[in-house]
Amino acid sequence: MTSRLRQLAGEVRTLEERLRQGGGAAKVARQHKQGKLTARERITLLSDVDTALLEIGLLVAYDQYDGQAPGAGVVTGLVSVHGREVVVVANDATVKAGSWWPETIRKILRAQEIAMRCRIPIIYLVDSSGVNLPYQGGVFPGQYGAARIFYYNSIMRRYLRVPQLAAVMGPCIAGGAYLPALSDVIVMVKGTSFMGLGGPNLVKGATGQTIDGETLGGAATHTEISGVAHYMADDDTACCLRLRELVRMLPAPAHRPAGDAAARAGAEPETLYDVLPADHRMSYDMHQVLAAVIDDGRLDEFQPNLAREMLCGDARIAGIPVGVIANQRGLIKGREGERPRFGGIIYAESADKVAFFIERCDRQGVPLLFVQDVSGFMVGPEAEHEGIIRAGARWVEAMATARVPKIVLTVNHASGAGYYAMAGQGFDPDFIFSWPTGRMGVMEGESAVQAVHGPAIDAARKGGTQVAPDVAQSMDEMRADYEHQLDARYAAARGYVDALILPEETRQALATALRAGLQNPGPHLGPFVLSSHHHDA
Repeated sequence: MTSRLRQLAGEVRTLEERLRQGGGAAKVARQHKQGKLTARERITLLSDVDTALLEIGLLVAYDQYDGQAPGAGVVTGLVSVHGREVVVVANDATVKAGSWWPETIRKILRAQEIAMRCRIPIIYLVDSSGVNLPYQGGVFPGQYGAARIFYYNSIMRRYLRVPQLAAVMGPCIAGGAYLPALSDVIVMVKGTSFMGLGGPNLVKGATGQTIDGETLGGAATHTEISGVAHYMADDDTACCLRLRELVRMLPAPAHRPAGDAAARAGAEPETLYDVLPADHRMSYDMHQVLAAVIDDGRLDEFQPNLAREMLCGDARIAGIPVGVIANQRGLIKGREGERPRFGGIIYAESADKVAFFIERCDRQGVPLLFVQDVSGFMVGPEAEHEGIIRAGARWVEAMATARVPKIVLTVNHASGAGYYAMAGQGFDPDFIFSWPTGRMGVMEGESAVQAVHGPAIDAARKGGTQVAPDVAQSMDEMRADYEHQLDARYAAARGYVDALILPEETRQALATALRAGLQNPGPHLGPFVLSSHHHDA
């Protein structure tokens, strides 16, 4: 029988391959005919040979707009340039001319937040016709509308000293022109790029003047007349090589984690496909998952014989030290005379153990990896009388205020307040990844049905009858809704996770995320923190 992880991974692979085609072959051919490369071809030229793009937000909006907005028209992620991690934001002109949907803004902001939180350079490859006008209501206004991109540009430029390099490789119109204008350096491509607050048509309407795009705002105009741009490149290839050169000339990062490229995991990634059970409710050993992710499979467990439903311990990934916090599933034997505990559930004792471990890692500057398969906190008189609310609050506060990078990997359930405690997205982890098997929701469908329809179910059982047909239908609809919304693809489409990663990609993705995050000594709180020495000289 195919494992659940194999099946879902296959479906995700197929979906992602389709999304990477952008607007499709005809649109790609058109881009080539205009003498331009596609967003992904540009990123390949920018990146070091034999390194992969760690893509963020590939699935965003795939299930909206009748499938017309693959990737929301922008490719974002982390690449390696001359051996250093760099954030890249590339408009995909094969998708509605690279115009901005509401979700495009969210993806660009997320990419900028990664650059700010990790203090690593960000490169904008601009090729966009501007706001997608029918959807302007979700793009233009609001605290997290397009304006916030320029707010982040300005904060990075003035205070955080995050290098921002912009290449105008196609149109760059209206408000979108502020994105390069607020960068440190602008490169424009001869003959194919345009930058202006209004294009020729708008100029005609506003002033009555007739002018061609090249004279109005082409590469020569901006490098020789206005002085807005700094370098002119002959074509896309030359432009990407110029950007690589600009990255090479940047001072080396002050903080660079010492890693070990030769380090190997303790088990082959392929083994991960057979660790998770076919039914998401069944148990397995989390140690087997960790063995294929961490160096030599070695987890030096912290308080291994206490609160064993929570694993805490020290490990390394590609030689980088990391504090691991993971849920153990299955039935956990209690102390003498104590009831067994349910794995995946957080008890007061486990919350205390984890809170202490997080604070220790924070003091030592060790980044945290949360491996989630959590169903929630324990309920009932024993738990409440043990003060689970207070213990849970201690854990949440320790996690929320930790100044080290936090990385999340969801392998199965991510439910209830347990998901929050395990560094859920609202707590601004540096990166949040999920396997295709991740199930994020307030609770499982069956629990929700019980919570809403419990009284009707109990009444029917007592009376020896079936529940009324309308109640039964409502229960079925609720189950179906939950199944749909608990799918990892649903979360990825809404940006609730940065990326769906496959088991064989997990180690590499975590290593990249750790290297990027550790370039900022901290504090890793919110998108950015201004420390006292950031005031402008």
